[in-house]
Amino acid sequence: MAVQFPAPSVAAERWGRRASAASGDFKAGAQAASGRWQPAAVAGETNYNAGVQAGIAKKAFSTGVNKAGDAKWLNRTTTVGPERYAGGVLVAQPAYDAGVSPIWAKAAATQLGARGPRRSEGNYQRAVQMAKAFATAAG
Repeated sequence: MAVQFPAPSVAAERWGRRASAASGDFKAGAQAASGRWQPAAVAGETNYNAGVQAGIAKKAFSTGVNKAGDAKWLNRTTTVGPERYAGGVLVAQPAYDAGVSPIWAKAAATQLGARGPRRSEGNYQRAVQMAKAFATAAG
């Protein structure tokens, strides 16, 4: 006797409906893992590295990109991306500020030589000074 499964479209609809209603469970699970996530993630670094190397060896990245294709990428990027992008940017704004503040402070404290004529060597050196200031501030 053959095993009976629901049609894939039925299973997909059921999954979408139930999973989208579970955002509270998702949040609660994340909060419950707080304090355990970081040490467990660090402890898994060897496994992570092995998995990444295995993926590289079998060319999993390009295989996945080619399987999805440009049409799927564009569809998901334009239908899902804008809402996620906007919300993500708002949530990340304080982290952005904290991340760029020391870099901008280092840049603001950099003493540049006098600006020279257009395309002068001195102007190139000013650009090099700023690039070095950004690089050292960013770590």
